[in-house]
Amino acid sequence: MTTPAPGVSALTASRILIGRSVRHSVRDIDAMIMAVMLPVMLMLLFVFVFGGAISDTGSYLDYVVPGIVLTCAGFGAASTGVSVSQDMTSGAIDRLRTMPVSAATVLVGHTVASVLRNLVATGVVVLVAVALGFRPHANIVDAVGALGLIALYILAITSVFAMLGLVAGSAEAASGYGFVILFLPYASSAFVPIDSMPGWLQAFAAHQPATPVIEATRALLAGQAPGGDAVIAVAWCVGIIAVAAALTAWVFPRRTAR
Repeated sequence: MTTPAPGVSALTASRILIGRSVRHSVRDIDAMIMAVMLPVMLMLLFVFVFGGAISDTGSYLDYVVPGIVLTCAGFGAASTGVSVSQDMTSGAIDRLRTMPVSAATVLVGHTVASVLRNLVATGVVVLVAVALGFRPHANIVDAVGALGLIALYILAITSVFAMLGLVAGSAEAASGYGFVILFLPYASSAFVPIDSMPGWLQAFAAHQPATPVIEATRALLAGQAPGGDAVIAVAWCVGIIAVAAALTAWVFPRRTAR
């Protein structure tokens, strides 16, 4: 009896496919530039065009930076759905299935690469904010906590976009399905206080995932205790990741079996 060739471990396959996705991101200069420039332009718009009307004390930049960071994360994560959909429709998944490796690890590669790419874009946006006058008062522990919350949120929405890339029939459809997610920060406390919104919108803004992440991050960057917002933010993100992972585990074998 012939001994079957040993398969590649999931860890090794994930490492290889993360490298593949990172290289694709580095080569796609246009997408990387847009993922950074759109949030930067949005920040300039809100600070210099609307900021004076919202706050005449000059503190609006400190208020708006966490919301801009989450908006940046949304723009960057959206490309994950497109990349996954392209792999599904181009035959890349089918080729992986002929190898001694789990084809599902390609999703791990896309997700981890997206988180890394978005953290880099977030760093650029924060540096621009600092150049404009943003001065966080966080100590090391607070800064690490804020970064951890942002990374967890990025992982959560990236998981959703990866799942949407599986169910979408095309890359264009994958981008369109996630359009609503990109607008979550706009209907939150990212740019204006919730109590300034209409009553019907306040209920939604106060009970959606972006708001506690923004509030907790804002408090941490200001050197303050985030209170219950941090717990709610983590619960939202972990819940989203769990649901997205469960749906992905259910959808993936059915899509790749076609």
